[in-house]
Formats: sequence, structure tokens, C-alpha cells
Amino acid sequence: MSDTEEVEQVEEEYEEEESQEQEEKPKPRLTAPKIPDGDKVDFDDIQKKRQNKDLVELQSLIDTHFEARKKEEEDIIALKERIEKRRAERAEQLRVRAEKEKERQNRLAEEKVRREEQDAMRRAEDDMKKKKALSSMGASYSSYLAKADQKRGKKQTAREQKKKILADRRKPLNVDHMNDDKLREKAKEMWDWLYQLESEKFEMGEKLKKQKYEITTLRNRIDQLQKHSKKAAGGKGKVGGRWK
Repeated sequence: MSDTEEVEQVEEEYEEEESQEQEEKPKPRLTAPKIPDGDKVDFDDIQKKRQNKDLVELQSLIDTHFEARKKEEEDIIALKERIEKRRAERAEQLRVRAEKEKERQNRLAEEKVRREEQDAMRRAEDDMKKKKALSSMGASYSSYLAKADQKRGKKQTAREQKKKILADRRKPLNVDHMNDDKLREKAKEMWDWLYQLESEKFEMGEKLKKQKYEITTLRNRIDQLQKHSKKAAGGKGKVGGRWK
């Protein structure tokens, strides 16, 4: 006999012994529960107490529910109040910002108008200065033309006088009928006359230079005197009740 068969045989014997032991044990008898002796049990009272207990628990749940609901409503009201407060603060901030922006725009508009007025005044002043300059230029140009005409007239007069003087001084030669000796005498006479004219011209030039030098010296002296007089007038000051 193999080991496996021996194990199976032992298990069968063990199961048979257990089944025999169970058959030998007494089986319990099931009986209906007995009502205790004494007072009679009032099921209505028990049911009523149970209902009252259920009602109390239900009322407690209802109260708890309403308290939670009330708290939620209070929280909702507080949240609405915070929202309204925040909305009012935001509206106030927007109003203040709008007023500041309006003031800034008004200030910019006023500055723009003031700048435009200043520019207009400046342009008007520039136009006035230009007109004055043009009028002064026209007047100066007119005076310049008048002076030029006057100078031209003076030049013409001086030229005419010069021509007249030269015509008076210049004598006709009349050398057609002269012989050689008379021609030599005439040439010597004209040479002497030319030499005299050159001498007079040189003397007049020297005299003119001397006069120019004297005029320049006098002008320099006048300028120096004016400078000294200005310095003396500017350096005056009151010291100790006296002017120095």
C-alpha cells in the first residue's frame, strides 16, 4: 500500500468518527419566548414612547437644520453686505478717479489754450516786428535813395564845377601858326604850369592827411573823456553820509 492510500484511509476513518460523535450529541430544542410573569406589557405605551423619542430626535434634527439654515442665511446676508460695501467703495474710487481725470483734462485744455494764446501773441509780435523792420527798411531805403540821388546830384555838380574850372584854366593852344621857337616856349610854359599843378596837388594831399590825423586824435580824446566820465559816475557811493 502506498503512502497516499494510507493518508486517504486515515482521513476516512477520522470523518466517520466525527459523524458518530455528532449523532451521539443531544440536539437543542427550540421553544417560543415566554412572557415574564407579573404586570401586563403595554405595547401601546412602548409604541408611544418610541414615537415620542422619534419625534424628539426629529425635532432636534429640524432645529439643527433650521439653525444651520439661519446661519447660512446670515452668512449670505453678510456676504451680500460685503459685496455691496466693496461695490460702493469701487464706485467711489471710480468717481474720484473720473474727477481727477476730468480735472487733468481741463488743466491740459487750459494749458493748451494758454499756449495757443501765447503763440498767437508771439506771432503777432513777430509780425509787428517784421512790419516795423520792413517799414524801417523801406524808410531807410527811401532815405538811402534820396541820399544817393543827392550825392549823385552833388557829384554831378562837382563834376560840372570841375569841368568849368578846367575849361577856365585850359586855354586854347593855337599852335598852328607858330614856328619852332614859339612852340618850344609854349611847351616850356605848359610844363611849368603842369609842375605848378602837381605841387598844389601834393600840398593839398598833405594838408588833407594832417586834417585827418587831427580829427582822429580829437575823436580818441573825446572817447577817453567819455569813458572816464562814465566810470566816475558809476563809482559814486554814499559813505558816512557823504557821496564819494
